[in-house]
Amino acid sequence: MQAAMSPSLPALARLAEEAGLNASTPPQQQRVAGWLIRLSPGKAKRSRCVNALEQGELPLHELLQRCATAFAAAGLPLCVRVTPFSQPADLDAQLAALGWSSFDPAEVMVRARLDDLPAKDLTPGCRVEPLEAEAYAALVGALRGSSAAEIEAHAQRLRESPVPYRGHALRDAAGTLLACGQFAREGVMVGLYDIFTPAEQRGRGHAHQLCLALLAAAREEGARHAYLQVGSDNAVAQRVYGRLGFEFAYRYHYRSPLAELR
Repeated sequence: MQAAMSPSLPALARLAEEAGLNASTPPQQQRVAGWLIRLSPGKAKRSRCVNALEQGELPLHELLQRCATAFAAAGLPLCVRVTPFSQPADLDAQLAALGWSSFDPAEVMVRARLDDLPAKDLTPGCRVEPLEAEAYAALVGALRGSSAAEIEAHAQRLRESPVPYRGHALRDAAGTLLACGQFAREGVMVGLYDIFTPAEQRGRGHAHQLCLALLAAAREEGARHAYLQVGSDNAVAQRVYGRLGFEFAYRYHYRSPLAELR
């Protein structure tokens, strides 16, 4: 699936890409000739991949070799995140010609305005509980089956992120977890991250309620636009976000020469 962008939202799409890069900054990152290398041992691929931000002057094969060396030293599999903004512009085609497989396509969706949010009334007895970075990483990590190392890397990234995260859990009167999620606001842009509903609670509108509460809280802090990332194959989540007023902005995917990532 090729990287693609909505023709009606190019400016907001680029703002969402820049905000998403800033919000996913791990402590372990470096620059190589205009490319941004991220080397977090966490589960999120956006924090352990190459982002080809600038074309630079090095030949592609040399850039890729330098990236491969850095990933090998970190004990991580090499992968490149390909977006409509990647440089050089034909990077996707060049990697495909080298035999690098494409995988994990994702949609970036945006909400152009937050001043028209519907009411965020919660189901009677429910509450939204704020969580610190460690508690949130442990909660969502356990739900996703993450390893201890992945949970710790997630918590570290949240603690040290230049863009503050606000983790929350939606619970009923008995304290049962209904959904969890967090937002990261940078100026007028806010991103929704790690929205998760336990399997036994799905299909009841809990994620919708929580997302509305998070967006309303971010709006009160000064956010005017919102973005999120969702798997291209996750039609259920895309419908949930569509009902919240989000629309497709652009698509990205990853490429790697390694069989275990294909």
